[in-house]
Amino acid sequence: MKDLLTGFEMTQEQALALIALGKDLKANPAKYAQALAGKSIVTLFEKQSLRTRVTFDIGIHKLGGHAVYLDQTNGAMGSREDVKDFLANISRWADCIVARVYDHETLVEMQEYATVPVINSLCDLYHPCQAMADFMTISQNYDDVSKVKLAYIGDGNNVTHSLFIAGAILGATVTAVCPIGHSPDAQIIQQAQDIATTTGATITVTNSLEDIKGYDVVYGDTWLSMGDDTPLAEIKAKLMPYQINQELLDMTGIKHILHCQPAHRGLDITSEVMDGPASLIFDQAENRMHIQNAIMLTLIN
Repeated sequence: MKDLLTGFEMTQEQALALIALGKDLKANPAKYAQALAGKSIVTLFEKQSLRTRVTFDIGIHKLGGHAVYLDQTNGAMGSREDVKDFLANISRWADCIVARVYDHETLVEMQEYATVPVINSLCDLYHPCQAMADFMTISQNYDDVSKVKLAYIGDGNNVTHSLFIAGAILGATVTAVCPIGHSPDAQIIQQAQDIATTTGATITVTNSLEDIKGYDVVYGDTWLSMGDDTPLAEIKAKLMPYQINQELLDMTGIKHILHCQPAHRGLDITSEVMDGPASLIFDQAENRMHIQNAIMLTLIN
């Protein structure tokens, strides 16, 4: 595995190794304090960020490495100079490139020309670092992730895709519960289901909350993605029945809650459950840093 663009690059053995390394990084930080000494990682951001930028920046520092942040002023590929030349230069200086971009094809082009590892920290189709942090968090609460039943609720998106991919690789049950017209990408679903045939995973899509009774974990995402100008009244009409709240937990028997944030309290999730005993949300946010460090260490070394 040279790069991490979609998650499909991983075998089950590699995914489990990343989770194990992430846990060890979290438990024994001093052991890894110089693991990236002398290494520089370029973090390229076309999109705004809180969790992604901070977790990579601080995480790299905790490993003794150096993070170089590029925004659209200094990192505008394809406008000031050709992407090929941009990557040829960066590859001569940096040991790894982390990119948060609008279009997945940008990452594909970066991978073509870069000679150092490229890590997708978010694009329109995939969010593999987030999904690996999610399953690391699950593995801290369940002995065998392959036996876990995870329900994603809301609009099918890049996070949903990556949960399907990681879940399929790890042998878990992942169901997306989406309003009609908001299902995930059919091709990605099929690719995940193809993997599931070899790992014993179950990958499904439904619009009925009745189908996730007896599940272990429920997962939410914002209804108001960055740049989305859909009127709030229209969003609420479609998605309010899929809000994560105590009534949902009581109806399904679900014991744990994940949410990749930003969360809009009172819309996609209530404060009662976000701050309640079922919530693993802030463990999940912290684990972004640890799993990302595990990914960087694995790819760079």
